[in-house]
Amino acid sequence: MRRVVGCAERRQFRERIRYQAGERFARGERTAVIARGLRVSERSVEGWRRTWQEGGMEALASTGPAKLPKVSDGQFIVLEEELALGPAEHGWEDQRWTLSRVQALIAWKFGIDCSSAAVWRLLHRHGWSWQCPARRALERDEHAVELWKKDVWPQVE
Repeated sequence: MRRVVGCAERRQFRERIRYQAGERFARGERTAVIARGLRVSERSVEGWRRTWQEGGMEALASTGPAKLPKVSDGQFIVLEEELALGPAEHGWEDQRWTLSRVQALIAWKFGIDCSSAAVWRLLHRHGWSWQCPARRALERDEHAVELWKKDVWPQVE
């Protein structure tokens, strides 16, 4: 089983790999040898070599998280309060929150433009998930459904 490590720890690990590559660049080792030795792709080593040639070892340092969230934790608290009011309160006809509606709410409330994928990651990061309505049709006859499952479904299979 693999140990799951935090983002900062992974970032430091990757930075150490880049520094090791930098030391090997200084010794004049070939890209393929370095890639094999560090167990990374040659393409990565080539990119690091270009970075190293332009800025030295300092250029191989980590620049921080790859992507900081556009919506801060404080803003997300406000967003949750707005979401709790419901879509109708914000001018939509029904009571369904969609990614595009949440995206529009974020743009209106905070002036932040983000993609639907970014909205999904934001909601997921804060414990939200998509949901299907649990309601059943009023006309649903549970007894008839059970009979159908017992008698008809085995024949269909």
